Amino acid sequence: MLAAFTFNTAENLPIGLLELISESLRVPVSAVGLLVTGYGLTVAVASLPLAHGVRAVPRRHVLTGLLAALVVSSLVAALATSYWLLLVARLLTALGQALFWAVMGPVAVGLFRPGVRGRVIGALSVAGSLALVLGVPAGTWLGRRTEWPVPVATLAGLGLVSLVTIAALLPTSAPDEQPAAYGTRPDARRFRTVLAVGALSATGAFAGFTYILTFLGDVSGFSPGTANVLLVAFGVACLAGVSITGVLLDRFPYGAMVAAVAVQSLGMTGLYATGGEPAAAVVFLLLMGGALGPVFMTTQSAMLHCAPGRTDIALAANSGAYNAGIAAGAGLGGLILQLADARGAFLAGGLLSTGACTLLLGGRLSCRGRKPAG
Repeated sequence: MLAAFTFNTAENLPIGLLELISESLRVPVSAVGLLVTGYGLTVAVASLPLAHGVRAVPRRHVLTGLLAALVVSSLVAALATSYWLLLVARLLTALGQALFWAVMGPVAVGLFRPGVRGRVIGALSVAGSLALVLGVPAGTWLGRRTEWPVPVATLAGLGLVSLVTIAALLPTSAPDEQPAAYGTRPDARRFRTVLAVGALSATGAFAGFTYILTFLGDVSGFSPGTANVLLVAFGVACLAGVSITGVLLDRFPYGAMVAAVAVQSLGMTGLYATGGEPAAAVVFLLLMGGALGPVFMTTQSAMLHCAPGRTDIALAANSGAYNAGIAAGAGLGGLILQLADARGAFLAGGLLSTGACTLLLGGRLSCRGRKPAG
């Protein structure tokens, strides 16, 4: 859980430090946004190849290697004096995260009976969501009061604690021998639908979220201090969303996914339509926050059931698709930001999220319409 918190904080920390990094390295804010785009693109491209490459390696060894990469890359990023060195360090962290969620999921749920796997994924998602509640806001606060490399270097310390703990305590076992190595209800059609829904949802979410501080300042008129408080509130909403979803996920897996995608669509569309009104902006921001974590969480949980082969490969594919969406969304938002304003980024995000919800509902109706074989 600490490793999940650290990786997610590392992934999203540039969002809170956009302006500080921009001023320090003398590059445009949109270029700093590419630190998120490049990160997501690397995870998208590397997830499946890395998962295949280590499919026979004991999970304990894989996880310690991933955390070592996180520690080294965080230190390099903190010491970076140029934009390109920072970008290289970010890509190294991304390579670690490309494999982290694919490996960690089966390891964690394999310790429990199948009937509570949703709650286990929920616990990991709570830890990951704490990155938005504590990690990114605390890193932003620390960066504003010192310099941006300080919170980045702090991540190396957290990663080292996780590395030592996992190396000392996690049993060594062959991947095929884990209880959650294969899906409980393999379904290739549902697998493809979940992949597409995750990618579309991520594209929509990060088209806006990558530039959320710009939106809150330029459109809603909040001061930087207030916007930072709202970023904390966004994280709290995300934490509440994954906590509630984790309780319901084992009983209502499909309904939980539909609800998460639909609420994300409502939140982003509402921000576009009423973001100029501070009170309305807060309401829709919290709705979006409440859905962001549960969307990825519900798709990860679905992969543990519908994976047509090994669950780690399915989870890697899902992580790759979702992060491809993150990269595409950050890039799309940056393009819109140059051509129009931050409101347009949230309109695009709302439309893409609505498309994901439509695809999910259509896939369900299609499954119901199929006649059983024989």
